[in-house]
Amino acid sequence: MPEADNQAILIHFIEQIWNQGNFDDVESVVAPRYTIHRDPGDPWEGQTLDRETFKKRVLYSRTAFPDLRFIIEEVVAAAGKVAIGWYFTGTHRGDLPGVPASGQKINMPGLTIYYFNQGQISGHWQVIDRLGFLAQVGLLGNL
Repeated sequence: MPEADNQAILIHFIEQIWNQGNFDDVESVVAPRYTIHRDPGDPWEGQTLDRETFKKRVLYSRTAFPDLRFIIEEVVAAAGKVAIGWYFTGTHRGDLPGVPASGQKINMPGLTIYYFNQGQISGHWQVIDRLGFLAQVGLLGNL
């Protein structure tokens, strides 16, 4: 698929599935096997998920941050990959392992490379500012 098509699929994926929590298009956008190649701190890091488990992963995040929003700041597309620089915002209303709900508004940058297979997103490699997150919820004091 042309890079522009993958880019459009990814933008739709971020807006509909992550930002809106709308799973109507999961079967058409997410590959049957979705691999989390690298995502330190993610409970599913290193695993290959089926679509139902992928939905659970999104719900996990949306439960902790019911108003979560990913704002795409930069997009770079290459053959079979789309990289995005993004900014996450959301209110920490649900517990995470070792991190009780704080009620704090979180702002966190990250970078994700999404992999594509036959027009579907088949996995990602990601880095985010987890130390900044822990500081914002009050677990590290002021960095």
